[in-house]
Amino acid sequence: MIRTTIAATLLGITAAAFAQKPAPAPTSTSTTAATIEADSRQTREDLTEILRRYPPQVPQVLKLDPTLFANNSYMANYPALATFVTQHPEVAHNPEFFLQRFPDPDANPNPGGYRMWRDILSDIGGFTAFLVVVSVLIWAIRTLIEQRRWSRMVKMQTDVHSKLLDRFTSNEELMAYIQTPTGRRFLESAPITLEPGPRPISAPIGRIFWSLQAGLVAVALGVGLDIVSLRAQRESAEVLYGLGMIALLIGIALVISSIVFYTLSRKFGLWTPPPPAAHEAE
Repeated sequence: MIRTTIAATLLGITAAAFAQKPAPAPTSTSTTAATIEADSRQTREDLTEILRRYPPQVPQVLKLDPTLFANNSYMANYPALATFVTQHPEVAHNPEFFLQRFPDPDANPNPGGYRMWRDILSDIGGFTAFLVVVSVLIWAIRTLIEQRRWSRMVKMQTDVHSKLLDRFTSNEELMAYIQTPTGRRFLESAPITLEPGPRPISAPIGRIFWSLQAGLVAVALGVGLDIVSLRAQRESAEVLYGLGMIALLIGIALVISSIVFYTLSRKFGLWTPPPPAAHEAE
């Protein structure tokens, strides 16, 4: 009886001790994933530091051909990198993640510059087309207005001449009126000639000065673009340099053309000097 009581007491004490022992906390999945991600990021940082000790072509080549991580002959040239990859085999299994800090060699290093200049050139082309259309419209409207004014003037002068000629009753009166200064000036003011002669050739003074002015502006623009290209990035500098050379060549051609026109005008006697001022004539 005593033995049974002692055994029951010990059994109860043992059960109570096991009941009070806390159960082990389950491992959190999110905590494990965060730890793995932190380790991967640290590994990537360490790999980046190692690759920065080598020429920039090394990470580019590895990014183009990740199988080189397993090429012992290639990795033998970079012992620190080979040791690191051996210690961290996950680098060879996921090279895109671990080489993420290095630029893709096939990607455009400055896509924004090409896009910017493409937009600028398209805007310049659209604005040029707009100026051409507006210039054509202005020329057409101006021509129409001048034609209508010329038609009204011709009609008015024709009516005046017809009414004046109807007042003369004989040829003697008409010839006498023509001999007077008033009649001669009146007849010479007729806008239409029956047999027009050759039009005199005048020196293109306005065109010469316009070519000279436009040429100097284009030369200045080309030189300015070339100077700006020295401080721009490589892709933008090439575009600026190309535009500057085009503007410079156009400006030089305009200046040379103005000089040639001036020389030819003086040679053929088409260049007429301006009339002397009133105080010089006195």
